[in-house]
Amino acid sequence: MTAREDTGAAGFLAVDSGGSGLRVTVGVPGRGPLAQRESREPVRTGAGGIDPGHLLAQLTPLARDLAAEAGLGRLETAVVGAAGFATLGDALRAELPGAFARDFGARRVALAADAVTAYVGALGPRPGAVVAAGTGLIAVGTDLGGWRRADGWGHLLGDCGSGAWIGRAGLEAALRAHDGRDGGSAALLARAEEKFGPLPELPGLLYPRTDRAAVLASFAPEVAACAPDDPVAAGVLRAAARHMAESAAAVCPASGAPSIALTGGLFKMGEPLLGPLDAELAARLPHARRVVADGDPLHGAVRIATDLARGTLALPADGKMLYVP
Repeated sequence: MTAREDTGAAGFLAVDSGGSGLRVTVGVPGRGPLAQRESREPVRTGAGGIDPGHLLAQLTPLARDLAAEAGLGRLETAVVGAAGFATLGDALRAELPGAFARDFGARRVALAADAVTAYVGALGPRPGAVVAAGTGLIAVGTDLGGWRRADGWGHLLGDCGSGAWIGRAGLEAALRAHDGRDGGSAALLARAEEKFGPLPELPGLLYPRTDRAAVLASFAPEVAACAPDDPVAAGVLRAAARHMAESAAAVCPASGAPSIALTGGLFKMGEPLLGPLDAELAARLPHARRVVADGDPLHGAVRIATDLARGTLALPADGKMLYVP
């Protein structure tokens, strides 16, 4: 499909680009998504930031196939939510609007940080805060006048309370037990040895890997499994909850009746994490109400695309967080 082809209805393209690859859907405003596919290859990031050529090489054939499958002649509205967009998205801002106009006939484009699409997927266009937590962690909030973000600085400098943070804290407790130092956990030591083998070998296995954050996060479920019976593991989750609540408080509107939602795979841990987190949120943000997230980041990209197509987008534009050229 090119901008000159017009053999069917006009629709939208919505994309979620993250650490596990691309999720792509097309649809029609008012009818919702009609077809969806995904690529398991993450978009490359280099010295110039997120690589628009690599993104387009994956996205263009997927979008064309989906448009044909859904009977859409052109994709007049395109929205991309991308991990790292706020700090690494300059090349996307420069190249994607023109490429979408040329390849799909897009007349309306929005490019967003994945934290924004996570927010919109969870809460829609209403004031509040969203904590998105998986391997990493970021909190984003808005009063509909501007965006605020907290953390999301990666596992070496931040992502406090994330899966990687919990996994690292759990492994530290295991190593303390191995050494005979205070603060160790025999239960976590046993889990760590079962998962990774002899712990003296763990640094050599972990440090050279480029996916260290994911490896650390893979131990977070073991911490949650130990928490009901192990005070050290429970303490790790309480500390994670404090960090999450601090980030939520940093971005949540200070007045009114904002909503707070949680999104991301980390919260599948359930009560061992959600119990202390609810207590921390209630103490720090008594004026806010926690609600169940409506949907995920791809759902948020669809919401933005629908509102953009209808001319009703009420979210604050921001060159770093939500770019609407």
